[in-house]
Amino acid sequence: MDTADSYGLSKLARHFIAGQLAHAPAMIAVLAPTVNSYKRLVPGFEAPVYLSWARVNRSALIRVPRVNSWPFKATRVELRCPDPSSNPYLAFAVMLKAGLDGIKNEMVAPEPLEENLYLFDETMLAKHAVRTLPGSLGEAIDELKKDELVQEALEEHIYERFIEAKQMEWDEYRRYVTKWELDRYLPIY
Repeated sequence: MDTADSYGLSKLARHFIAGQLAHAPAMIAVLAPTVNSYKRLVPGFEAPVYLSWARVNRSALIRVPRVNSWPFKATRVELRCPDPSSNPYLAFAVMLKAGLDGIKNEMVAPEPLEENLYLFDETMLAKHAVRTLPGSLGEAIDELKKDELVQEALEEHIYERFIEAKQMEWDEYRRYVTKWELDRYLPIY
């Protein structure tokens, strides 16, 4: 904790935040592990999709809640994207490994964005270099396959079984024709 910092964060905490933001696209496969998980990770809904951090901005992926007393006695950091269907042991393993990577490599967190990012258009998101989480389990699997650090957090055996199971789930989902599709397209075509 740093009482001189307006957010009450130490350099260590800022590095931790930077690590989590850097690895979030890969971590999300573990933190939101089902096809349905991505139905809530949509811009404009309550769940965050933007790789950013802030104090009062609910559209940010990481939130540092306001501390009501001065001087600060403590502060906390919230990663707001884990889905209730995630395995808490795997979730904590990847979240901690990502944060520790930020500390080890002294990653620099971007400036906090207190604006409502749901109101940003593509130009504003680009101006502030704000990226988004993957929009589907398939995209999340692709990101996980590229991130060796998150793979390492899961260890080889769990990573291989996890990817195998999630790839099967994603492939099955992509081949499944829903009632909505039948109702929508069958009468037209």
